[in-house]
Amino acid sequence: MHQFTNDCEAFVEYLQIEKNVSPYTVKYYLKDLETFFDFLAKEGINDLSEVDQRVVRLYLTLLYDKQLSRRSVSRKISTLRSFYKFLEREDHVASNPIMHISLPKTSKPIPGFLYMEELEKLFDVSDLNDPVGQRNQALLETLYATGMRVSECQGLSLSDIDFSIGTVFVKGKGRKERYIPFGSFAERALRAYIDEGRNNLLEKAKVESGSIFLNARGSPLTTRGMRLILNKMVEKAALTIHVHPHKLRHTFATHMLNEGADLRTVQELLGHESLTSTQIYTHVTKDHLRDVYMNSHPRANDP
Repeated sequence: MHQFTNDCEAFVEYLQIEKNVSPYTVKYYLKDLETFFDFLAKEGINDLSEVDQRVVRLYLTLLYDKQLSRRSVSRKISTLRSFYKFLEREDHVASNPIMHISLPKTSKPIPGFLYMEELEKLFDVSDLNDPVGQRNQALLETLYATGMRVSECQGLSLSDIDFSIGTVFVKGKGRKERYIPFGSFAERALRAYIDEGRNNLLEKAKVESGSIFLNARGSPLTTRGMRLILNKMVEKAALTIHVHPHKLRHTFATHMLNEGADLRTVQELLGHESLTSTQIYTHVTKDHLRDVYMNSHPRANDP
């Protein structure tokens, strides 16, 4: 056990209670801090207040020597910045030595998305007379119609759906909440599933559940279960692509922008805190815009 355990435990409590971060995120924060604490031990630094910019830059050099990716280094520095910001707030240190350390610029990968032809094949694979098929169709339609995260979809309750105005109430990351509209295709799929298939699945469970999406035993479907369902649908459609719930989120954003939606609206629908997170999709749509321009503008091409 290292000498920084108490500060580390207090930081984790702060992340869980005040910031409401996921267990997955806490795990990576702890892993990053452990790497930093090991470095401090080797440098003979026993007090977190002894860490200054010189020490941080030495740590950065060590990370680069390990040939870590820029993304990994950025995450580790971001973790330390949050950690020291917390320590400064609690008066455990006088200043934040990470505050003015610039993060290495990362090259964000352009998100993959599905073409409409690929989506149509997925929409045609489920048996809509079967409870599981109705559930699968409702899941696919919901993810594509709303662009919500798989964790948000997994957390949906019956009370979150308002068919009268065609919206779903979504509880997002960090306790952020939003309403997302959905269209007629998603409405039909959800109504069919909730009125029929879901009741059949629920009969197999020993306890009542308010969750919308249930597994074959009538219990709430997990995020892992949702991924498996999509994989099986891809197999049935004889597609060679890899489809995960997040790709449907990417597809939602890309198709919205391609059809003329403005960036701010898509940002709000996706639940992005920063417009920067949404702007990555403009890279995907540039090719589409160029095609439209070349095919539409009278002087785009020679006769």
